[in-house]
Parts: sequence; structure tokens; C-alpha cells
Amino acid sequence: MRVMGIDYGDRNIGIAVSDAFGWTAQPVKVVQKRRDDGELDEIAALTKEHEVSEIVVGLPKNMNGTVGPRGEICIAFAQSLQQKLNLPVHLWDERLTTVAAERTLIEADVSRKKRKLVVDKMAATLILQNYLDSKTKR
Repeated sequence: MRVMGIDYGDRNIGIAVSDAFGWTAQPVKVVQKRRDDGELDEIAALTKEHEVSEIVVGLPKNMNGTVGPRGEICIAFAQSLQQKLNLPVHLWDERLTTVAAERTLIEADVSRKKRKLVVDKMAATLILQNYLDSKTKR
């Protein structure tokens, strides 16, 4: 079974999924947030399609380690996911992952327009890869 990584943002939700062994993370897509919470249904469909057994949601902490308003929103989203999908949902410190994803794309000479389209799923990939790496080190 696979692990899904999620970068939850104001407008977009980046999705990444691990390989079957749980070693590497691959970007999947960016889901647009909707007013009717339809994004939960789309994420549920992706969990079935990719045979996901657990989910990791990025938790944006402040640089001093505290959880601010943005973090509280992500915690609420993670709880909604857990209730809807009945899967284990873990929160993972995502400090600076979007910045790292942006830097990686700039170094790869990806245009600003294309970066805007993929930065969220790239951030989800980094969140998931960090989570997977932490599990293999234990």
C-alpha cells in the first residue's frame, strides 16, 4: 500500500504518492479547492486509484515551532480527511517546503508560469519524501 502526501494551500492542494515500497515520492496532481468541499471527494477518488493506506498532511509551523492560524486550518483539514476516508492521517512539519520546491524549480530553469502550475505538487512531494525518509531511518 502507498502513502499520500498533501500540501494544503489557500487555493490549491498539492498531491504526491509514494511508490509501493514506500521509498520514493512522486508528484501526482494539484487539486483546486472548492466552496462545496468537493476537493475531499477528489482526494478520496485518488486514494482509491493509487491504493493509499495512509496520508501525510503538511503542517505549516512558525519558525519557532508553534502552530499558527494557518496550521490550525491544516489540522482541521486533516481531521476532515480522516473522518471522510477512515485512513490514518499524519501531520508533518512542512516548514520551508514550498520555498525549497520553488528553488528547485528555479534551478531547473522552469518558467514562472509553469512553476505556478507545479509548485504545490512539488511541495507535497517534498513533504512526503521527508516523511518516508524519517520512517526508514528508524
